[in-house]
Amino acid sequence: MEKQKYDALVIGAGNGGLIAALRLAKSGKKVLLAERHILPGGFATGFKRGRFYFEASLHELCDLGHEDKHGNLYTLFNELGVYDKLHFVDVPEAFKVINSKTKETYEMPFGIDNFINKMEEYVPGSRKSVTTFFELGAEIQKATRYLNESHGKPDSKVLREKFPNFMRVAVYSVDKVLKAIKMPKKAQEIINTYWSYLGTPTDELGFIHYCIMVYLYVSLKAQVPVERSHEISSIIAKEIEDNGGEIYFGDGVKQILVDKDGVIGAILDSGKEIETKHIISNASPDMVYESLIKDKSLIPEEQLKLSSFRKLSGRGLSIFLGLNKSKEELGLNSYSYFIYDSLNSREAYNHMLDLNNHSQVTVVLNNALPDCSPKGTTILYMTSLYFSEVFDKAINESNYFDLKDEIANKFIDNFEKSTGVKIKDSIEEIEVATPLTYAHYTSTPDGSIYGYYTANLDNMMARLNTMYDEVILKGLRFAGGHAMRSSGYNSSYLSGDLVAKLTLADMKEDR
Repeated sequence: MEKQKYDALVIGAGNGGLIAALRLAKSGKKVLLAERHILPGGFATGFKRGRFYFEASLHELCDLGHEDKHGNLYTLFNELGVYDKLHFVDVPEAFKVINSKTKETYEMPFGIDNFINKMEEYVPGSRKSVTTFFELGAEIQKATRYLNESHGKPDSKVLREKFPNFMRVAVYSVDKVLKAIKMPKKAQEIINTYWSYLGTPTDELGFIHYCIMVYLYVSLKAQVPVERSHEISSIIAKEIEDNGGEIYFGDGVKQILVDKDGVIGAILDSGKEIETKHIISNASPDMVYESLIKDKSLIPEEQLKLSSFRKLSGRGLSIFLGLNKSKEELGLNSYSYFIYDSLNSREAYNHMLDLNNHSQVTVVLNNALPDCSPKGTTILYMTSLYFSEVFDKAINESNYFDLKDEIANKFIDNFEKSTGVKIKDSIEEIEVATPLTYAHYTSTPDGSIYGYYTANLDNMMARLNTMYDEVILKGLRFAGGHAMRSSGYNSSYLSGDLVAKLTLADMKEDR
């Protein structure tokens, strides 16, 4: 079989892989995107059950914003020519958080001033510290923009003089900084609600990573695509092809070919042999190093050590519900319900180590998209995390479906008890996705939906600032949730663009 030659091969059409392939195609490179599934998107997709079309994973996008006040994701989509082809609506409120044990409930709005005022209402005396938190967020946003522009070589004098507070908080956890700015404990618990979106409790989670995420959510609001995340995936895929890129669906990569000088090509599942010096993998390093590269001696020892050292973050569990009553009939008045059995993130995390965990982020999609389901119905989906292999250890071939039903019942019961809203009698369609489901459909290790665990000095900022000095296998780079920006939709999209630009720089060095 004749070899096919490309400037670059992208493995996997997840968010990072799609953007990487589009950036390369837009730059005039001959690029092939190989995807084992028959659809683009990875986690960013949807599916039908009965008369309902469900979103597979996206709760909301941050760092998008609008034309008058836009974030990095808006800039990226606009630059790549896809923003005007997409359709977004705002999520109505930041979040509603409920302690399932005490029933204490807090609902927070978008807009920094609104958020601060509401927090002061809930926690008198918190105004000064919460204001400081958002001021730090604004400085961190400017500092990270400078770091991105410096390509890993920032001037330490500029950092000290222009972003002194950024430097002061850079190595500390969320909890340590909030304590240092004297934020009342209850205000800390409320502002830390989003911790599960990053999959690390706040006593280990880097302050910079968390603060900028909350700052972007609250200041830019959050958005969802009208046609769910599959709309984004499909439009990016079409744009790749319209710009000369090729996509092979249903044909993944079976082997990456390397020699002592680095990447030389790949063999696809179909047997086709690809000749290229540059591969961007949306598949995890674990999968690449363990399954796709046969000669382990050619992989830099540093990379094998990193892959071995890093542990996986949360394994995903989702319950998708199509209800035969409207949200008004049911009394589902909020878009997102964060339901924890403790508002202390470490305590909540510890409970997520075992099967008795029923903490959840539950989204009522109709509160952002009223017409997302037939009139008189509601789409609701619950997501939770397991921070151990407890699910894998508990199941076998004979109990899998019974265990899924048992777990789903407990999550629904917890939602009803926590909110006072009865939904069980209105369930028309239900689908349960376990860590095994995610592992099967996306090839993510153990069904981890959040990539590698980001904690302490192995946080997002550390990974971004050291990536230029990493010893890598020449010609191989990673995008997506397991890459330097960690997990999340916007992080995966932005990582794909960053890695594509690094690959373009690599190509110049080849000349």
